[in-house]
Amino acid sequence: MPDSDRQVTVVVADDHPVFREGITRGLQQSGRITVVAEAEDGEAALAAIREHRPDVALIDYRIPELDGIGVIHAVVRDRLPTRTLLLSATTDSAVVYKAIEEGASGYLAKDAKRSDIVHAVLKVASGRQVVAEDLTGGLVEEIRMRADRGSVILSEREQQVLRGFAKGQSIPQLAAELYLGASTVKTHAQRLYEKLGVSDRAAAVAEGMRHGLLE
Repeated sequence: MPDSDRQVTVVVADDHPVFREGITRGLQQSGRITVVAEAEDGEAALAAIREHRPDVALIDYRIPELDGIGVIHAVVRDRLPTRTLLLSATTDSAVVYKAIEEGASGYLAKDAKRSDIVHAVLKVASGRQVVAEDLTGGLVEEIRMRADRGSVILSEREQQVLRGFAKGQSIPQLAAELYLGASTVKTHAQRLYEKLGVSDRAAAVAEGMRHGLLE
């Protein structure tokens, strides 16, 4: 954790030169931060992190060659001391969740104020987690949704359809076995897919096994 009386070192990675230079200038002007390297793609960012071992890496999510989450994954995998802060135009809650899950110390939208970016970098350098306030609601909802998936409750018909899929049965075969119309079986299958968060039979079986719904 950086001492409060020394400069926080940062690598800035973004493929848009004007934006990258603006961020770098804003960080440097804070008087608390030294940008030790800039990178225009993920591979270069990772190389700079390995070389300089900065306190923080400020990374664009959609950076080419190796995206921001890929860089974060490599930093965690290689046990590098750098803490990572993702800066992105993407505010999709699933992406924010994935970044935090992979080990990011923070996530900010690209339209954040320069002062907010500076404060976020300093917080992350001190060991704190930072997620932009306008993104936290979506992140909480994403966590709730994923938690709900962990306790899937199927109707009797949905369970029968799932077991049939596990045995390799088709919709017509299940319809004949259950004395139902094919359209009715398709409706139960669609509800099954929605509850498991999948879109086909193979994925439904895999998720069913993961949730302990198949013996």
